[in-house]
Amino acid sequence: MTTGYLTRAVHFSASHRYYRPEWSADENRRRFGEAALAEGHGHNYRCEVTVAGPIDPETGMVMDLPQLDRLLDEEVVRRLHNRHINSAVEEFSPGRDLPTTENLAAHILRKVGPRLPAGVRVHQVRVQEDRDLWSDVYGADPDG
Repeated sequence: MTTGYLTRAVHFSASHRYYRPEWSADENRRRFGEAALAEGHGHNYRCEVTVAGPIDPETGMVMDLPQLDRLLDEEVVRRLHNRHINSAVEEFSPGRDLPTTENLAAHILRKVGPRLPAGVRVHQVRVQEDRDLWSDVYGADPDG
């Protein structure tokens, strides 16, 4: 059976702050610059999720697109849109992971993957912070 790859993009606006409470304010400013400011800063994000799996010979699809849309709405848009990521997502609360594009992409992969239909996996998650900055993370290779 042929493996297909299906990508859906969603958008959300959110703010975040890079700050390590165990570091001094000076160290945070030195390492993170403006991103360490107390109020944080925001972006209009684009998130692309690519799923992979066998193309169903009856439907011609890797998975039902409305099902993927609902999943991305629930796990990405509703959780992040118009929110401050550090307070909206427990994993990014003070003292935990920083809400970098890399960590956001990995977080989304961990949330979406287990909710996919049998035989379908997350191949890639891309989180794009602006026109010139994005991060990609890849799901586990099913053969290794």
